[in-house]
Amino acid sequence: MSTRRTAASLLAGLALAAAALTACSSDPVAPAADEAGTRQITHAMGTTTVPAHPKKVVVLDTDKIDTAVSLGITPIGATQLPEYDKPPAYLGDLSSVKDVGEISEPDLEAIAALQPDLILGSKFRQEKFYDELSAIAPTVFTDRVGITWKENFLLDGKALGEEQKAKDLLAAYEKRAKDLGTKIPNAAAVKVSIVRFMPAEIRVYGPEGFSGIVLGDVGLGRPERQLLANKEDKRFDKVSPERISDLDGDVMFVTAQGPTAQAQQKKVTDGQLWKDLGAVKAGKSWDVDPETWMTGIGVTAASKILDDLESHLGS
Repeated sequence: MSTRRTAASLLAGLALAAAALTACSSDPVAPAADEAGTRQITHAMGTTTVPAHPKKVVVLDTDKIDTAVSLGITPIGATQLPEYDKPPAYLGDLSSVKDVGEISEPDLEAIAALQPDLILGSKFRQEKFYDELSAIAPTVFTDRVGITWKENFLLDGKALGEEQKAKDLLAAYEKRAKDLGTKIPNAAAVKVSIVRFMPAEIRVYGPEGFSGIVLGDVGLGRPERQLLANKEDKRFDKVSPERISDLDGDVMFVTAQGPTAQAQQKKVTDGQLWKDLGAVKAGKSWDVDPETWMTGIGVTAASKILDDLESHLGS
């Protein structure tokens, strides 16, 4: 953890300024926004005073960059996924966004150098960095990922000063998803399988993963195996290479993120067990963008999933 120790020493001078910004955060009767142009946000790590309209935002998880861009804000810095060195392509030209490390190990020195006025992150991924991040700038963390993506979107929208716009975008997405369900013949009877190849494992995604929630919003059915009825965590489950038949559905949407995962996918899909799947034989297995189906976890990514569903399943 040398990076953290180095960052801590460099940030010592910033800590006092950050303390001034957050000093009122423990006041339970403080207004949502005050005369100085700040507001209080209650989040997974407590309550933090943030600018009413932040201008220099650093985002530390993939859902945060989707949220910021969806709300018309280009972050000044963002973390990256392993094996990736640039922001998600589906969000357009983000060449101005600076790389501030990987999502599991943000580069505190790089973040401090950008002098942000707001940092958005995730307790699930970056809890151990929270105090150091808070010494750089007001920091807001959501709790979990996937199952709470809509709540996270609204909280981050509030922190960004775009609460109403976030509500409007989410409502528009939900209406479109519902409308799409009426255009897919007998949608509830269509068993849709979501498969993700990882560097060392194969996953099927259940009803509480991000893409699974989108399918539920449309009203599509799921293979019995992917309902994960006997599991407490219904986001995803692992499937061994010997049980490839567990991946099958009436249709399949397949992702693999990064070169190592793509190599794993090729190894499996070249095999006979994969070729014997009903969806594969029927020509109803489609590769889709992992940045939208798996890691986007925001309203723009969800809308891109709707695009894929409409393209492949719409009447």
